[in-house]
Amino acid sequence: MVSWARLRASIVVELREGGISAPEIEARWLTEHVSGATATDWLASEAALVPTRLQQRAARLVARRIAGEPLQYVLGEWAFRDIDVAVDARVLIPRPETEWVVEIALQEAKRIGLRVGKPDEFSAVPVGHVADLGTGSGVIAIALERALPEVTVWACDVSSGALEVARHNATGNACRRLRTMQGSWFEALPPELRGTLSLVVSNPPYIAEPEFHVLPSEVRSHEPYSALVSGPTGTEAIAHLIAEAPAWLRPGAAMVCEIGETQSAEVLDIAATSGCYTTAEVRDDLTGRPRVLVVRVYP
Repeated sequence: MVSWARLRASIVVELREGGISAPEIEARWLTEHVSGATATDWLASEAALVPTRLQQRAARLVARRIAGEPLQYVLGEWAFRDIDVAVDARVLIPRPETEWVVEIALQEAKRIGLRVGKPDEFSAVPVGHVADLGTGSGVIAIALERALPEVTVWACDVSSGALEVARHNATGNACRRLRTMQGSWFEALPPELRGTLSLVVSNPPYIAEPEFHVLPSEVRSHEPYSALVSGPTGTEAIAHLIAEAPAWLRPGAAMVCEIGETQSAEVLDIAATSGCYTTAEVRDDLTGRPRVLVVRVYP
């Protein structure tokens, strides 16, 4: 039997020897996950002895991490904004860039006239519709449902596995106005929603096929290919969304879409060529990289 403090120290050594770049941080995540202790109550529990079964569980998780599996999949969960979600190899790992996509989407929601706030501050009766296309784990849809108390959120994905994860996460976060639909992009939505959506948000695949082979091995070997790679140029999915969105958005509504940092000129040209938008702009993320496309249809 060893204490939690000693177990954490030994995990740090294993991770370091296994080539993990931030072993202290990851050892903390792993031991807190296995023990159930949070960062705030760790000091009160670090001297306690670790049951054998939890030592064995920790050993299995460490072995998976050293073998190259992403920490988020090893833990089976991750945080996104103010929510916690389950993640596995059926869905992309939630990333800070996508949190900023949600922030910009909520700015657009305010501009459009949607109420932003906690559900108990306003009427719970949905009066509008927004869509998260390519929802994956559902983090965008769940964040929108929590922040937009008067809309129904449609979370769509072509992958049945991804939708299983999204449904699990929606239930775990007590979402009442979130609907999951299977299908490719707008095809997943009920036809009667055409021309009614106040907001479309998406984190589509935007990696070009030749770029896939230079991605970090953790991404390349574990995250779903179809959620990463769009096609030969990387802008195929974005171009499709730009072309189809005007038929589904109500007048004056907007689409907010995550893009690759080298794609701004190309996607702006695609939007301009479509002739369907009054405004098309690419906004920087918090690190100053152009990562979020915002297009608005005619009022």
